[in-house]
Amino acid sequence: MPRIQKWVEKRYRHLLDAFGTEPFRREDAVNALEVFGDDAKNVSVVLGELRKAALVLTELDPEDNRARIYRLVRMEDMIIKEMEVKEEISREELYSLLKKAADLIRTRVDYKYILVLLFLKRLSDRWRDEYDKKVRELVEEIGLPEDVAREEAKRADYHHFNVPEKYLWENIRKDVNTLPEKLSKAIKYIGEMNPDLRGVFDTVEFTSFTGNSENLMILNQLMELFSSRKLHDTSSDILGDAYEWVLRYFAPQKAKEGEVYTPREVINLIVEVLDPKPGESVYDPAAGSGGMLIGAYKHVERRHEKEGAKKLFLYGQEVNPTTYGLCKMNVYMHDIGDPKIERGDTLLYPKFKKKGDLMRFDHVIANPPWNQDGYDENTLKQGEFVSERFPYGFPPKQSADWAWIQHMLASTKDGGKVGIVLDNGALFRSGKEKAIRKKVLEENHGEGLLDCVILLPEKLFYNTGAPGAILVFNKGKDEARKGKVLFINASQEYVKHPDVRKLNMLGEENIRKIAEAYRHFSEEEGFSRIVPIEEIRENDYNLNVTLYVFPEEEVEEIDVEKEWQELREIESKIDDVERRIERYLEELR
Repeated sequence: MPRIQKWVEKRYRHLLDAFGTEPFRREDAVNALEVFGDDAKNVSVVLGELRKAALVLTELDPEDNRARIYRLVRMEDMIIKEMEVKEEISREELYSLLKKAADLIRTRVDYKYILVLLFLKRLSDRWRDEYDKKVRELVEEIGLPEDVAREEAKRADYHHFNVPEKYLWENIRKDVNTLPEKLSKAIKYIGEMNPDLRGVFDTVEFTSFTGNSENLMILNQLMELFSSRKLHDTSSDILGDAYEWVLRYFAPQKAKEGEVYTPREVINLIVEVLDPKPGESVYDPAAGSGGMLIGAYKHVERRHEKEGAKKLFLYGQEVNPTTYGLCKMNVYMHDIGDPKIERGDTLLYPKFKKKGDLMRFDHVIANPPWNQDGYDENTLKQGEFVSERFPYGFPPKQSADWAWIQHMLASTKDGGKVGIVLDNGALFRSGKEKAIRKKVLEENHGEGLLDCVILLPEKLFYNTGAPGAILVFNKGKDEARKGKVLFINASQEYVKHPDVRKLNMLGEENIRKIAEAYRHFSEEEGFSRIVPIEEIRENDYNLNVTLYVFPEEEVEEIDVEKEWQELREIESKIDDVERRIERYLEELR
């Protein structure tokens, strides 16, 4: 994708509107760019920049050999030329395509349009592939006439999703002028006709989005870019990772707008610690874009193959409509069979119920909004299952951290576990939060529900430099863990982020070390320590990890005799220099 400065791009688009790809002369460009106040000299600079970016071709003017004829090149034509249509696409090629899409929108367009188009392209290509295979089967194996087979193969019964022919990708993109309207109708119809996709596209509106010519041009370019490759045979691993790549690529930009992205390495650590297995259930009450649920699925898949992962039951709830849609698309792009994702405010109206009671799960996992405002006692009492979910008390208005913890504990089966990422302040703040901490720690006659506290390294998250902490709760502690809490100081367990200069990340070895310390309930000087509840009581229920375990500083060993000898040699040299200086001074007197 050619890179040109924004002021040049504006003039390029204006020239494209004026001349298209038809030839024009320099004086024509001067006249066309008068609206910008450009003189002939400025126009020469513009044409020079466009020539460097290969966005304009030149040839000698047949009427005047001293002059030139110019012809503009459309950006989308360059994209298609760069990437010819192929039946298969590798991970690297798909990432390259998405990088081109990211360069197209830069910071001017919300990245969700890339994700929606990628999802629609996948649906369309998959439908077309299913259709072609069914036609062959009906003709070759059943013996139907081809025209009858083609009509029969369109039935929704033969497809993962119901996508009518007129809303297939290649039919939508036929007419550039009607593109926004067709896309809007397509996502509306697909959402209505496929129950699993209801609510996914509710916040995406292509018609209003393309109200200005700049966005319409970007949309056309994105369509042409995605049209350059077929995605029906692309593995779910590659497609899912590509979807995650887009989320990760735009995470630094979206963090400035308050959007939270949980690094996949942090998710991998929590999942390693909880270790879900086939046949178990995993619930994320603050599902976001689905990273925690996908991480749990991938963990089981790595250990128990695809068949084992299919036996994992996934549940999630997300309050933000846009993020809910991204979550649903994300799990489908990963080809995760039947996750239950609901939309709504978890702290007030939890969606998962069983026989009129709060539904409970084997593993509850989340990175909820840190220090979320507005969920004090009066607010929470307006919600459902209040006494069941908040038995230890209500948090202060300025931080819902311990409301999330209590909801997650109430949603966990006996013998189940909770893993939650929070701001470190939740570990030691006083007042109402301390009162809740005390009760959770003293639960079951001092056996306690808290199993482990992990202090993370700083600068892991895109939206804050704060280190954060993982709290693990266990409703099925064995005897060795009862009345104790394992504190792990993992503040030094990181590697530098390969792409974002100011960030750190958890490496595979870091994750392994932390997870094994939890699994074996082991101690290591300066890294992990098992602390009895009595000591936590003495510290007034303060869970700050550095109170209990602090990394040892490396002390350099000093050879005293060697250092003393070197000092004597230096002093001897100084004495020698002083004597020589005195002699020189005597000679000068």
